[in-house]
Amino acid sequence: MSIILVSDVFGLTPALLKISEKLGASHIVEPYEGQMMGFNTEAEAYEYFVKTVGLDNYLAHLVNEVEAIEQQTILIGFSVGASITWRLSEATINPLINKAYCFYGSQIRNFTQVEPRFEVHLIFPKNEPHFDVVELQNSLARKTKVNTERVEYLHGFMNSHSTNYDNSGYTRYINFLRSINNKYAIKEDNFVNLTII
Repeated sequence: MSIILVSDVFGLTPALLKISEKLGASHIVEPYEGQMMGFNTEAEAYEYFVKTVGLDNYLAHLVNEVEAIEQQTILIGFSVGASITWRLSEATINPLINKAYCFYGSQIRNFTQVEPRFEVHLIFPKNEPHFDVVELQNSLARKTKVNTERVEYLHGFMNSHSTNYDNSGYTRYINFLRSINNKYAIKEDNFVNLTII
């Protein structure tokens, strides 16, 4: 079993590498060709992402990488990474994707018609400034292969570069992801073979 992390607008960061190490991820998909961008704020990162990459191009990049998967895989996406993972979930692609965990994918609200072909667990923040989280959660929870939860933390709680980072939430969900299923035998030593794509 392999784990692929799908980054937020910050892309490759020391914080994401730390998550990768803790979870034993084999790949990180990010939008900036492996460069650490060093954004100072989330607003700066978002503006750069929108101007230079965009959601559709990032999705196309993820599709290309997922098509090459050769073993059972779990996807874990954060923010825009969660949103493109959600969009990917309805595509006819590699059947080796077992499941996805999508953290605070706020753009999911624009793609509620998606009907996932594999299991997707959506983790929504306490609230979002641009939409009603509870309404979206309730709408998506009715779909087959979709589980949802709303947490007490804010958008970005898993990223120490975000102003909404929450150490207790981060620790809780790192532990959750590490224990999702013992049969998957997720091992930290996979980190030595980490591929940034």
